[in-house]
Amino acid sequence: MKIVNIVPGFGGTFYCGNCLRDSGFVNALRKAGHDAMTLPVYLPLTINGDTQDATVFYGAVNIYLKQIFPLLRHMPAWMEHLLNSAPVLKLAAGKAGSTRAHGLEELTESMLMGKHGHQVKELEQLIHFLKHHEKPDVVHFSNALLLGMALQIKEEVGVPIVCSLQDEDVWVDAMNEPHREKIWALLAEKAVDVNAFIAVSRYFAGVMKSKMHLPDDKVNVVHIGINPALYEFHTEPPEPLAIGYLSRIYEENGFGILVDAFVLLKSEPGFESIRLHVTGGMTGDDKPFFNRQMKKLQKAGLGKDILVFEDFRPENLGNFFKSVSVLSVPVLKGEAFGMYQLEALASGVPLVQPALGAFPEIIEETGGGLLYHPNTPETLASGLASLLHDRERLMQLSARGRKAVEEKFDCVSLTAKILDVYKKIC
Repeated sequence: MKIVNIVPGFGGTFYCGNCLRDSGFVNALRKAGHDAMTLPVYLPLTINGDTQDATVFYGAVNIYLKQIFPLLRHMPAWMEHLLNSAPVLKLAAGKAGSTRAHGLEELTESMLMGKHGHQVKELEQLIHFLKHHEKPDVVHFSNALLLGMALQIKEEVGVPIVCSLQDEDVWVDAMNEPHREKIWALLAEKAVDVNAFIAVSRYFAGVMKSKMHLPDDKVNVVHIGINPALYEFHTEPPEPLAIGYLSRIYEENGFGILVDAFVLLKSEPGFESIRLHVTGGMTGDDKPFFNRQMKKLQKAGLGKDILVFEDFRPENLGNFFKSVSVLSVPVLKGEAFGMYQLEALASGVPLVQPALGAFPEIIEETGGGLLYHPNTPETLASGLASLLHDRERLMQLSARGRKAVEEKFDCVSLTAKILDVYKKIC
């Protein structure tokens, strides 16, 4: 079977679990004997600067300028080629606002309008590529915000459409009204062009069924999977103890809550030597927030107790996981899944997560961590303390989490479930 997976690139400036999931999924399809490719849109699909696929459709700089300046919708071909070049897109990826929903409301609406939006030329180029070069059996969209392309691909290329559901609400709900309501309405309208949806968790399936008015029989739940063999299992917690954070370092992911909890924990007896280890990168928008958190630690006399791992490429995360005793990413509103949880568990690192979003579902399925509520520094500090004080329990959760990843979240078995969805609709 030939599958084209259309995904939004992110430029590689921060840890993107959804992007890693998409890349790993295509690799698993190939290992299963299928002809699968990743087709990035907007920005290159990169992991900390290492480009995965060269061809980028709907170049971010190009479509943004066309949206803002109508005269540029008729720019010459040489100018489009320049704006879509790798150096220009790489530069754009590192700029503040490159992954910010606020300010991109009209562009998001235009993209969802498909051939009736301002990106009709880009849509025609994509369809020509699929029709005459790739000729896929299935086109799989990474998320629903790409569904403006679905109808024309379905009709002109003549293939069924599958769409993953993962964290679209984070983007749309960050937008201003009346755009937010209009975009949700457009997503519900475009859902009829999709043959099957695949939600990454039961929690998020419920969220999107409600927001996009999706029928039950059209939504499948398939958890994210990883290859556990790529992660070294550490049976013993490191000395000194360290709390780990792996995600984009910004406010919405709860990094500020974790810093405050760390300050509280350091004042408790027995935790004088504990450290905070952080990785995941950031955008230009995130740097002022990160700097404020660093100043907070310095003011508390803890500036030397935080270690930032600059390299968050998958092949180099082993050193990070080896150095931490527990992982916590206290996302303010929870999220659809959180791939970093599986990576931590596969490495023998238990979780301490807020009882929000899909976190309770993942903790229940793996048995590799504990939940706390509400999502405040005080309750997080208490949860961390209760686990770090109990070495035996820490090791039990470590072993249980690794076993669950091997048995329930192996990418091979989960990819097979997605292939079953393909077979039903082809």
